[in-house]
Amino acid sequence: MDLVRHSFHHQLLLFSLISLSYVSGTQFSLPRLGALRRTILNKLDIESISSLPKDFKTFFYSQTLDHFNYKPESFTSFQQRYVINSKYWGGANTSSPILVYFGAEESLDYDLSGIGFLTDNAPRFKALLVYIEHRFYGKSIPCGSREAALRNASIRGYFTSAQAIADYAAIILHIKKTFFAKNSPVIVIGGSYGGMLAAWFRLKYPHVALGALASSAPILYFDELAPHVGYYAIVTKDFKETSESCYETIRKSWDEIDKVASKSNGLSILSMKFKTCEKLKRSFDLKDFLDSIYSEVAQYDHPPSYPLNIICRGIDGAPKGTDILGRIFAGVVAYMGNNSCYDMNEFNRPNDETYIGWRWQTCSEMVMPIGHENNDSMFPPSPFNLNKFIRKCKSLFGVRPRPHWVTTYYGGHDLKLILHRFASNIIFSNGLRDPYSSGGVLENISDSVVAVYTVNGTSYTISNNTRTIFL
Repeated sequence: MDLVRHSFHHQLLLFSLISLSYVSGTQFSLPRLGALRRTILNKLDIESISSLPKDFKTFFYSQTLDHFNYKPESFTSFQQRYVINSKYWGGANTSSPILVYFGAEESLDYDLSGIGFLTDNAPRFKALLVYIEHRFYGKSIPCGSREAALRNASIRGYFTSAQAIADYAAIILHIKKTFFAKNSPVIVIGGSYGGMLAAWFRLKYPHVALGALASSAPILYFDELAPHVGYYAIVTKDFKETSESCYETIRKSWDEIDKVASKSNGLSILSMKFKTCEKLKRSFDLKDFLDSIYSEVAQYDHPPSYPLNIICRGIDGAPKGTDILGRIFAGVVAYMGNNSCYDMNEFNRPNDETYIGWRWQTCSEMVMPIGHENNDSMFPPSPFNLNKFIRKCKSLFGVRPRPHWVTTYYGGHDLKLILHRFASNIIFSNGLRDPYSSGGVLENISDSVVAVYTVNGTSYTISNNTRTIFL
């Protein structure tokens, strides 16, 4: 067993750093987690995401709706999508590994099109590659349609992380049986929410997965374990380190927005100044839009584009004499492009599956108390208020969030001691400029529960051109 653990440890330290991340304050829009930022997703929507390489084969597994009860309705099944790439597979007789990517809160199509991590590493290990879609996303929808499933309070109750990782266990065992791969080690991989699922899976299903790579997984951002302000404190730090003048302009802009909005025709002035597609009904919508942009560029500040630099160059490079809001708008144009108008609901589309699905998840068990309230923040005060959050969720779904459930079910308090006692073969990877590293595991727990990070790294997409190899 020591030899197996040493081999696993050695191999995983060769893996690329993955990260996906997340944002939000209580009063601002709910955050999304995902491997690819919004601008990349838009590009993938335009390009054909159906033209995947011939090596990727799509399958559907008849999945049990409820893994934990034996009521008649619990045995209802739905078709869950998974994709296999066996191009590099060394075969069961060689005990080649199976690398399993955990889909998170979006369609699996985006991950298959935009993520190159598994295919980059598969030839070296002669690995079988498996990608599994999360229930209630993409084509893995109980009840026929997402709208019907989320309207049905009973069906919606099966939309949980525990059910999701049980799905993954069932599919992995099915694949091992199908490929006669009884002795092939399974390593599960994910980032952000998917990274949390990977770490939790290793803890809950150690007999299924030999190890996990949990990248940018903020498993400590629950139940008061991490500072509420941690996320936005790093966003602020990222901007300040990039450009002091850019940081100062943003910090001063919120009061300027309020000042203009207080005028009799203030909302009209702001609408014209920021070329909003629809006239603003409240200044909050503009501030929420800007908040989301700043969070996104810090969260996904990847090469070669480095979007945080782009937006700050726009703000700092505005013509001499441009007022504060004019400079802010110049940053928007630099990042979003010179559009005829700008949709203030760009990050809050009610028909977007991630927005809808993640809103339910955060209103049930994924209660992450994120806010900004410290004095040196470049954002206006917006502390997390659990009571307000509960009232909002009750009004949306008729249920109270369970803010303590994640730490009860998966652990969290005294995490170092707990993981040291019973966990093994987990790598937590982070970039310290990633805002979500504030809720991540940043120090080694034991010889086989290790933390790797890059000081100047942000959250990494799992793509071909952003690989970091640890030797």
